[in-house]
Order: sequence, then C-alpha cells, then structure tokens
Amino acid sequence: MSMISLGEALERLRNQCRILVSDKKIKLEDGLGRVLASDIVSAINVPPEDNSAMDGYALRGQDWRGPDHALEISQRIAAGTPPAPLKAGTAARIFTGAEIPVGADTVVMQEKCGADGQSVLIDTVGEPGSNIRPQGQDIRRGTTVLQAGQRLRAQDLGLIASLGVERINVRRRLRVAIASTGEELVEPGDTAGPGQIYNSNRYMLKAMLANWGFAVVDFGVAEDDPGVISKVLTEASCEADVIVTTGGVSVGEEDHVKAVVESLGHIDLWRVAIKPGKPFAFGDVLGAPFLGLPGNPVSAFVTALVIARPYLFDCQGVSHREILPVRQTALFDKKGSPRLEYLRSRSGPEGVEIFDQQSSGVLYSTCWGDGMVVQQAGEDISRGDSVDVVPYMLFN
Repeated sequence: MSMISLGEALERLRNQCRILVSDKKIKLEDGLGRVLASDIVSAINVPPEDNSAMDGYALRGQDWRGPDHALEISQRIAAGTPPAPLKAGTAARIFTGAEIPVGADTVVMQEKCGADGQSVLIDTVGEPGSNIRPQGQDIRRGTTVLQAGQRLRAQDLGLIASLGVERINVRRRLRVAIASTGEELVEPGDTAGPGQIYNSNRYMLKAMLANWGFAVVDFGVAEDDPGVISKVLTEASCEADVIVTTGGVSVGEEDHVKAVVESLGHIDLWRVAIKPGKPFAFGDVLGAPFLGLPGNPVSAFVTALVIARPYLFDCQGVSHREILPVRQTALFDKKGSPRLEYLRSRSGPEGVEIFDQQSSGVLYSTCWGDGMVVQQAGEDISRGDSVDVVPYMLFN
C-alpha cells in the first residue's frame, strides 16, 4: 500500500465507522464526560416566573410621583417566597431572585431608595421591565438545550440540573483494548537490562483514552511472536469494542502485528503521509476495528491525537467539532518535507517556538511545550511567518 494523505485517512476511517455502544440511564451526578444518547428538551421555563435581578423595591412605575413622594411598603418578598399581588400605590421590598408580584412592572435598586421600614422614597424609576428577569429568559419550555452526541461538561450538568432532570440517557463507555508490542519493553519499577527501555506508550495511551471518556481494557505487552500476538488480539476482539496497539506495524522483521491482523481479518489502510506517525494502520480483527499506532512514543502520541481520537469519538457517538488551529508568529526556521509534519511547540507572547529535536523518539518534546505547529507538506517556514498551531488543550 502506498502512503495516503491525512485527510484521506480520516475520511476513510469516518466512512467505515459506526456507533458501537448502546444507551443507558444514569444519575445526573455521574454524567461528567459521558456522551448524551438523546436530546435534552426543557419541560419548563427557566426562570419559571419573572424575578428580580437585584435587591431593591418592586412597584408599578406609574405609581411613582417623584423623589419626594413616599410609597408604602406593603410586603417583603425573599427568593423562594410566593408573593401576594401588589397593592396599588405601594412598593414591595424584594430581593435578588425573588418572584415579581402581580401588578409590579419595575424594580428599583436599593441604592436609589431611602426606606424607614414602613415607606420608601425612590430617586428615579426606570422603564417598565427594568431590573426584571422575565420568565423563560434563560430557557423556554420546549427548547432543545443539548443534543445527542454532546460530551457533557460541568456547565452542561448544571444546565440539565436547572431543568429539574435527575437521570439522563447516555452512551455506554466505548471499551478500548490496548496492547504494546516489543520484547525490549520493561515496565516501570522493573530493572531495564541491555537493549531494553521502559514502556512509556502503555501509560501515555491509557491516560489519553481515560481522559477522553473511554473504558480501557489493558492487555499489557505482547511478545514479538506471531502466536502470542494472535492470542492477544483474539482475546481483545472478544472483550472490547475497538483494539489499539502500539508498535509492530512498520516493515522490520520483528514487526508482526500487521501480518497477524491480516491473518485474523484485514488491513484497510497502512502508512499515512504524516511525520511523525507514517506506519499507522487501520483494519479489522475478527469483527473488531483495529488501530495500529507506531511504536515510537511521539509517533504514538501524534497519531493517537489526530487519527485515533476522532475515530474513537465517532464510535462512541460523539458529535465532536473539527479542531481548528490558531495562527501565530513563527520564532524559528524550518525547511519543509514531503509529508505533513506536527512540530512540538511552545507558545509565548512573541510567537511560537519549536523544540530543537523533533525526533519521533524524543517524548520530552511533547511535555516541553503546549501544542504542535502544523507544517504542510513542502512548506518552508521562516522566522516571522504566520503558522498554524494546535494547542494540546483542544484535544481534551
């Protein structure tokens, strides 16, 4: 298979994607990060009635006769207390959030009033409706406030709570099986021998997937043996919705994953024209979608962000938005290459700089900065040019 562009790869994955999870009802308090399976439609008006935007006095504007004319204080209305209809020619002491009494059309802030407990002098009165939050100002009954596919944030939970909704219909968490390949990999806490390295991909990928709201099924490290890899992938296809591996999809003699996937299913896509991350593979293992990330840690990091993430969100039923880069001034010079490049970068008040070592094995480069400069294939960048930058925070 020849290399394909990132855009074509994303399009092909999206065309082959289907939602892989069912729906379930959960408590609202457990909804953070979950994905709505059905729209949230308001059954009420918010606020339910006209209410005061501040502490002050509610009155009928036409009853005000000037700053020297006192109005009787006929009632005191606190938030949560049903008011009586306003007696003509009087004012009501009212507090922020309290319901406006029938007959009142204006609230005057207390700073413009002088009261002795029995009556009040009002300096000036605004237009009808002043300092009143009308019924349904926030949400009208029948309004769709959140749509299916929304990944719930803290403010979304607050909004749903304001409608009095206790339980919500969400997608089950997508189960993602992960496995690392490579006999050189050693787990943190063990002793690394000659030629061995610590397994960074496993912990990085688990954290990324958990942050995106998926349930991770961890198969650890598979030996560089076709039989072992076949067994792991077979088990993973039974226990998870999607399989993600790191390593073993390049062209080395010990890169067995691609061949094993082809024996258990098929490879639909292999090698994407991006740097780092070219050996990315996509296919199927016994009916389970398969994503093969490269083994070099920065390659795994980049392909997880820009290829795996949108595909997995589609499988979860997330209506995710396209990640749009921001434009910043380059503080570096960089010759272009035949592939689209993601350059680990750090932004500041003067512009954006890139890490001095862009090797796919330098994981520190992903921590040093706060995003990536997107350098198009064949594009030369000179200091002072305007460049596209994607902050890491956009991938949360």
